[in-house]
This record gives sequence, structure tokens and C-alpha cells, in this order.
Amino acid sequence: MGLKGAFLLLFSVLCTISLSLGDDVTVTVRSVTTIGRTDDNLVCATLDWWPKEKCNYGVCPWTNASIIDMDLSNPALVNAIKAFNPLRLRLGGSLQDQIIYKTGKYYPRCQSFRLDPKSLFGFTSGCLTMDRWDELNQFFNETGAVITFGLNALIGRRRASKDGLYVGNMNPTNAYNLMKYSLSKGYKIDSWELGNELSAGGVSARVNGVQYGEDLIRLKELMNRLYAKEANPPKLMAPGGFFDAKWFADMLQTSGPNVVDVVSHHIYNLGAGVDKDLIYKMQDPYFLSEVAETYKDLEVTIRDYGPWSSPWVSESGGAFNSGGKDVSDAFVDSFWYLDQLGMVSTFGHKVFCRQALIGGNYALLNTTTFAPFPDYFSALLWHRLMGSRVLGTSHNGSPYLRSYTHCSKGKSGVTVLLINLSNSTSFDVSVVGDMNLYPPVVTQSIESSSTSASSNGGQGGQREEYHLTPQGGDLKSKVMLLNGTPLTVGSNGEIPNLSPSVADGSAPVHVAPLSIVFARFKDFKAPACS
Repeated sequence: MGLKGAFLLLFSVLCTISLSLGDDVTVTVRSVTTIGRTDDNLVCATLDWWPKEKCNYGVCPWTNASIIDMDLSNPALVNAIKAFNPLRLRLGGSLQDQIIYKTGKYYPRCQSFRLDPKSLFGFTSGCLTMDRWDELNQFFNETGAVITFGLNALIGRRRASKDGLYVGNMNPTNAYNLMKYSLSKGYKIDSWELGNELSAGGVSARVNGVQYGEDLIRLKELMNRLYAKEANPPKLMAPGGFFDAKWFADMLQTSGPNVVDVVSHHIYNLGAGVDKDLIYKMQDPYFLSEVAETYKDLEVTIRDYGPWSSPWVSESGGAFNSGGKDVSDAFVDSFWYLDQLGMVSTFGHKVFCRQALIGGNYALLNTTTFAPFPDYFSALLWHRLMGSRVLGTSHNGSPYLRSYTHCSKGKSGVTVLLINLSNSTSFDVSVVGDMNLYPPVVTQSIESSSTSASSNGGQGGQREEYHLTPQGGDLKSKVMLLNGTPLTVGSNGEIPNLSPSVADGSAPVHVAPLSIVFARFKDFKAPACS
């Protein structure tokens, strides 16, 4: 063979070994107490009002995606929603405060959206007829969706300044008549959200925080009378806008106890959809972590001024202006999306609504075919695997490994989410349980052995693994692989089975570069999950 040939062979063998082995990392799960609790349906998706004429950066990705004209009969859409059993849907968006409801004796002019450069967001007001509302609610009933509806908060106000400040009391009559009609029809609305992005500096329009609080008092009084005989009346949410500590405090202090049930805010922490660095931001752990400050600050504001309410992200598409073309609907977006679901859970948030189910470049489903993009399957796996109880999680490895743990949903043990943002390093992850309430921390391995398997229920120490990778290794791929198999729907949009591989719990979890793993440890001994 010769010295040169032997060296090349040795080099090849060493490279093969190095590729198969990863950095050893220990993930520690604090298993005695929870650090938070989400709603049973943390995963939520939005439906928007944007008509087909909505365009950004020369692209118009909203054709037939509007609440007004989307095809509710398409079996692929029906199957996609039914698969969650149930999926929470939030109806709202930028044009929400220009929607008139065609119900009651008196309502403002009800017309179809038209392009108008002088109007908010470049469109005139739009109209929701009760025929369409009936069709929508029939669809929600068929799919089992849980509904949040965003109300028009600008009716009755007038624009007072060039910077978009609206003043005067909101006229709640049109909103009340929609609620009254819905109640008379038996429509189940989980929550009503007042306004869209009118907080602080607003987006095109804004309302003072004190004024907003006063409007919420009046609206809640109407709701209390209307739903007085209902055992589970709808929640009142506000403001559905970007967080500003003083503005949110003013709203909560003015409205007072037990008016606002949910404090909702929006997150677009990736910046503009046209940003050429968008794909790199999704893989940067330091950038992804910056938004944690907003989650923490909102949590503190609610604790100090509205402890009777809970925080939701009622809209987040990552990148604003319809998202990033061929990025927000690709595999790489799941790094951002799943990391956000994990992060908000640790900061007391109950719900995270993804913009959008259909429409824009950040849709979970293809706007034309309703075929799922990768983030749809990421959302579905989270919804099926991650329970509502959140456990503290930390590790001793690279910041490019993100880890989150919840009690498993409807099953024993815990499920750990591992996100590898590194393009070159794999990780071999051992998961251990911290059974102590107080420092010093002493960890107890939950990997299986004959002893631990017996003491933890005798399930043999097996775990279930769901490895997510992009087809062809291309982060811009719109096809996600589950344990190496492409996730595709049937001819009528049937959602495929999301089946795990079964692994020996005594071995570390191998997390390949630029991949995502859900691992359910069936034998994990966690008192917090009992």
C-alpha cells in the first residue's frame, strides 16, 4: 500500500469516526417542581384578513388566503386542522380594525376591501357578512377549532394627529352585536381580542393606553351582561400589539382587576422579511435569545399591574411584511419557531399564535394546495408530545444546542426538545434528572439500567425519538424528513403518521448538525409530572 496510502486510509477512518461521534453534553432537568404551565393548546395559528392585492417586496402571497374568501371546503385544509384535535385559531391581523360586521339594526357602511393609498395599510374598510360568519363557524365546528376573534377597536374614534393617534371612546355597538349574534347561534368563541397593534407607537394607528383601558371596562361590562348565564364565558384579550412597559401598565392599571383576562402581544423579532441575513438569524443562538428580555419584561408587568391575567403571543410570524420568501416556509424556520415555543413556555406564556395558517411567506400551509410546510409538522409534533407542565432545563454544552423539557402530553415521562444550530458539530446528549429542591445540585441519571428500569416502572428504559432534518440537507427545503422519511400528505391531504424510532434509553441521544430532535423518556422519574 505504501506509506502515503496507509496515511490516507488512516485519515479516512479518523474522519469517519469523528463524524459519527459528537460532543458529549449532559442536559439536566429539574424534575421536582415545574417552572411554568402553558395552556393545553399552546400551539395556535392565525387566519388573516389580507386580500389578494396585499403585496410586499414585489411578491403578492395572499391570494385566496383571506378570512373572507379562503376555500373552507378543501379537504386538505380540513385535515390539517383536524390533525391537532384541537387547533387554536386566532382570526385577526392588520386590517382587523377596519372590519365592519353586518349585523344589528345599525352598522357603518359595509363594503368589500378596495385598494386606497389614503386609508390605513392602503385598503378601505372591509365587511364580514353574517352569511360568511355562519360558514366560518360551521367550518370551525367541523374541524374542532378553538376560536379567538379580533374585534375592531377603532370604530367611533377619530384621527387626531399625523402620527396616527386616534382619540375618543370606542363605540362598542358593532362588536356587541356580533357577540350577540354569535351567542344566539350557539357559536363557541373562546376569546375576544380588542384591537390589533394599536399599543404604544402602534402600526399606522395608535390609541393611548389609558383610553384603551377605559374602553376595555365598557366592553367587559357588555360581555358580563351578555354572557351572564354562560358557565364558561369568553375571555377578553388585549391589546394584541407590540409590548411597551408603560403603555401596558397604563392599560392594566386603568382597566383594573378582572377585566383583561389575557394580555396579548406580538413578536416579529427576526426583522423584515426582505432581510438578506434572515436565514442566518434563525441559526444564531445569541440573536434568538435577545427576545427573552421582552418575554421577561411582560411577565414582570403582568405580575405588578395585572396578576389576574395571563400572557399570550397572539401573533408572530418571525419576520414581518409577510415573512421571508423561501426562508420562512422552509425547514430552517423551525429553528426559530420551535425555539420560540420552548422559550415562551419558560416565561409564563400560555399560548403562541403563529402567523399564519395560510397566506404570506410564513404560512404553515401552502396557500394554493394547503400542503404542509415543515413548520406545520414541527407544530404538530410539539402539540402532540409536549404537555402543559414546563420543567427547568440546562446543559453544560455549546450555546448552539438549545434544550427544553415538558412533561409528556397524555403519557408517562418527559419529552425533551433538542435543537442543534451548529453546521459542523453533532451532540451526544445524556439526560439526567435533578431530584433536589435546593443546592448543591446532585443529579441522578435517568438512563436505563436494570435497577432504574425497575424503579421507574419497568418499561425497559426505552425512549422514543423524532429526528427532523431537511430533505437533501438543504435548509431551504420545503420538505421535512422524520427519521429519514419525507413527510408528505395523501391525495386528499391526509396527514401522515408521525411515528418515532425506538432507542435504548441507556445510550445518549445523537443530535446531528442542523437538526432537531424530540425525545420522549418514558421512564423519566419526575415528581412534577405525577
